[in-house]
Amino acid sequence: MYRIGHSHDTHKLVPNRKLILGGVTIPYDYGLLGHSDADCVYHVVAEAIIGALGLGDIGTFFPDTDPKYKDIDSGEIVRKTYDMMIKAGYEVSNIDITIFIEKPNLKSYKNLIKENIAKLLCVDLNQVNIKATRGEGLGFIGRGEGISAEAVVLLKSKPKFKNL
Repeated sequence: MYRIGHSHDTHKLVPNRKLILGGVTIPYDYGLLGHSDADCVYHVVAEAIIGALGLGDIGTFFPDTDPKYKDIDSGEIVRKTYDMMIKAGYEVSNIDITIFIEKPNLKSYKNLIKENIAKLLCVDLNQVNIKATRGEGLGFIGRGEGISAEAVVLLKSKPKFKNL
């Protein structure tokens, strides 16, 4: 059986925060505001998997009102979500991620982000796709006020073997 999940996340850019996308710290004067490390790429990865499993959203399991998630490395959220997926009997077929960002340019970081996600999800690099696109000066993305990300994931059920 196959299941599809989708997610969208947006965070405001603010001074005095690290910019972390897909587990990569990117040199920039601004970072993303959030309860955790605000890694919107990891957030959409986790939430797309949660959605594909039919379990709600990221806030159901990792609420931003819970102090234990304050400043957490969002890679931990992906790891816990991965464990949920495995327990449910699924694995990632592929995941496609789009990052909406005016600046900085992510050309030098996309492969690192891809490698991090592939490692967390225990998949080959060719099962992960990362795209980045600009706002072309339009809206909050184009004005450099925030960053958004979206992910679509296809999960497939793991083969079940019967004892003979």
